[in-house]
Amino acid sequence: MEIFPAIDLLGGNCVRLYQGDYAQSQIFNENPIAVATAWQATGCTKLHLVDLDGAKSGEQANRGIIGQIVQAVPEMTIQVGGGLRSADNVKALLDLGVHRAILGTVAIEQPQLVAELCKQYPGQIVVGIDARDGWVATKGWIETSQVKATDLAQQMADWGAAAIIYTDIQRDGTLVGPNLPALRELAENTPVPVIASGGVGSLADLLNLLTLEPLGVTGTIVGKALYTGAFTLTEALQAVGPGRWQDVSNSSFA
Repeated sequence: MEIFPAIDLLGGNCVRLYQGDYAQSQIFNENPIAVATAWQATGCTKLHLVDLDGAKSGEQANRGIIGQIVQAVPEMTIQVGGGLRSADNVKALLDLGVHRAILGTVAIEQPQLVAELCKQYPGQIVVGIDARDGWVATKGWIETSQVKATDLAQQMADWGAAAIIYTDIQRDGTLVGPNLPALRELAENTPVPVIASGGVGSLADLLNLLTLEPLGVTGTIVGKALYTGAFTLTEALQAVGPGRWQDVSNSSFA
């Protein structure tokens, strides 16, 4: 399973929100470039960036910092979301060297744009589905739509999305564990890889997610747990990444 350590950018700082509430943000590091560099040093090859300012305003506010991060960690595959609500914004982001663009709000408000971008940038468009009680939330999680997460995931997959990132907003930043039933339902009804986001607070949570890997949950985003020291990125990679503990243990008995 792929591990995506998360850097959420707000005012140029590396922060975490609680259940998507901007009023409950906590700064963990004022140098997100240093954070990304440290994670690359562990051997991790994935990175998840979110422009929280952009998600709220609809305009990318941290593009300069994102560009610096891309340059600082050339060995990492980077996906970025937040404020990507036009073709020009997506192009500008990919031109920086970002590998995948994450579209959220536009999947609800301009679904045809998502279809066009999937054709224009095959394999590089990921749809982020953020949900409360199974209903899709938009505009930095401020508004809740009348669209079911499972329905939107199916439509986006049909149109060529490379993957779906599913975030349970009520779990995000809580460290109480991911919403396994919701992830199972989504994976069973979605023909593209699903990346889990929200709630991971322990290595046991990662191992629980691993049980959904055969259904198509191929990765997970981890943020607050890393910043609070619940476990290290190295431990996460050892638990569920390449060469994970159980694979090594099983091979020793072959």
